[in-house]
Formats: sequence, structure tokens, C-alpha cells
Amino acid sequence: MSPAEIFILALALSIDACIVSFTYGLCFDKERLKNSVLLAGFTGGFQALMPVIAYFLTSFVKEFISPWASAIVFTIFVFLGIKFIKESFEKKAAPSCISPACLFLIGVGTSIDAFSAGISLSLSGNLILKPALLIGLVTAVNSLLGFALGGKLKFFPSRGLEIFAGLILIFLGVKALL
Repeated sequence: MSPAEIFILALALSIDACIVSFTYGLCFDKERLKNSVLLAGFTGGFQALMPVIAYFLTSFVKEFISPWASAIVFTIFVFLGIKFIKESFEKKAAPSCISPACLFLIGVGTSIDAFSAGISLSLSGNLILKPALLIGLVTAVNSLLGFALGGKLKFFPSRGLEIFAGLILIFLGVKALL
């Protein structure tokens, strides 16, 4: 793949992380910088790491993991979406799902496609270091942009925004099954 094709791949792979970050940006009022950087670090880090893992485990991944990729993404995003909706009805200042465990799940959930891209990069004979770093960097930047944009739409009622954010996550999960 050419550098331009790898950049386009990186943009496409970053969309899910950007949308998830947007939903988090809608819901968080406190520690916005810290939370946006944590989210960008986890999504970008996993987006960079997953293609590398897949690159080196291509034959194993294709045989055992790929058939379950959609189900894994579905489960993670629906779980997070339901959690957001449930939290919208609780008396809390912000969703509590910014813990390391949730960030880990978000990182994995948004990087399943990057895992598949690592297989493609391996099979096409590309080296992996530069594409993986570019994918991670583009994802981190788009995650920060998504979080910031979500924060600009704070004038909507917060319960409605949290429910909307949960529905977006559930939609992403369902989309993974299609």
C-alpha cells in the first residue's frame, strides 16, 4: 500500500474512536483535558498495537479470531451503551465509565478493525511499523477532536445527551454485526 492509501486507511479506522470520544465529550464536565487525553491515548494506542499483533499472528488470527470480531465489537459497544443509558437515570455528575477497565474495553472495541487491517498489511507484504504509528496517531488526533466537538454541544439536556451517547454506542455495536 502507498503512504496515501495507508493514511486513508488510518482515517477510516479512526472513525469509531472519534464517535466514541464524541459521546464521551457530550457527557463529561469535569477533568475534560485529562479524560480526553486518556481516551485518545487508549484508542490511539490500541489502534497502533492491534495491527502489529495481527501482523505477526496473521495465520492464527484468520483461523480463530476473525469469525468472532463482529460479536466482540457488538458485545463491548452494547455493554457500554447500556451503561451510559443506565447512568443517565442515576444522580451522578458524569458517567463513571472512564476507569482503566472501561478504557481498555473501548480501546479493544474500537481497534478490532485495525486488527483486521494488520492482517491485510501482512498479506500485502507491507512493513508494519510506520503504518501502525500513523494509524495510532490519526486515531488519537481524531479522538481528541471528537471529544472536543462533543463538549461544544453541552447546551442539550444532559440526560438526553447521555441516552443519545448510549444509543450511538449501541448503534456501533449493531453496525458491527451487519
